[in-house]
Amino acid sequence: MAETGTMGTRRFGRVNWLGMYTLAERECMRFLSVWNQTLAAPLVTAGLFLAIFALAIGPARGEVMGVPFVEFLAPGILMMTVIQNAFANTSSSIMVAKVQGNIVDTLMPPLSAGELLVGYLTGAVARGLFVAAAILVFMVLTVGAGLANPAWVLVFSFLGAAFLGALGIVAAIFATKFDQMAAITNFIITPLSFLSGTFYSIETLPAPMQVITHLNPVFYLIDGVRYGMLGVSDSSPWLGLFIVSVCTGLVCTLCWWWFRSGYRMKS
Repeated sequence: MAETGTMGTRRFGRVNWLGMYTLAERECMRFLSVWNQTLAAPLVTAGLFLAIFALAIGPARGEVMGVPFVEFLAPGILMMTVIQNAFANTSSSIMVAKVQGNIVDTLMPPLSAGELLVGYLTGAVARGLFVAAAILVFMVLTVGAGLANPAWVLVFSFLGAAFLGALGIVAAIFATKFDQMAAITNFIITPLSFLSGTFYSIETLPAPMQVITHLNPVFYLIDGVRYGMLGVSDSSPWLGLFIVSVCTGLVCTLCWWWFRSGYRMKS
């Protein structure tokens, strides 16, 4: 009876809060313990992108959408870095566990599919927001990028980390070896992030390419952060909020279903 009471206290009803918190803490400690790779390296990469474009293209490019080209680049580079890191956090965690055979250590505890999903996504979102904060401070201090609407920056950074964190879970569950994960990253995630208005306004694209770009949910993430930082955008931030929220919900539902069924994890 004492053991049952203890378990009941820890679960607080139907949710295993202790187990979910432990998983979330583990996922956060994974990237915090190697902060020089997971937090400092993205900051250096973002700085290099800005420096290269500022020196090679900036003076000749002039203004884009009424703002200097380097400032226009800043939100795109910020969001591109956030989503890449969020994807890497969940995909590497699950993929390494599957390959090493210790995924059973995560599946055996009394954690539901929803609790597993929340635990993994917490790490991805935390890493994404840590990276976003560091890069944002750097860009404000170096290129003069502002914060026209801070709430939009926070909302789209959160959604971007959650969306790509969930995609990382999908990719890691589907892949059975590192080669497959590399293919997903190189042929799906990287094109989604680069071909989404990161380095240009979609108004400069031919009409067919504009239509294709509007089908890319990452475009709305970058456009939303750009609106939050600079006050300009290619589309309505409310439309972007709706589309990204729906896409995140759909991908999270797929993650929940695969966790629940044990697809490619229990075999």
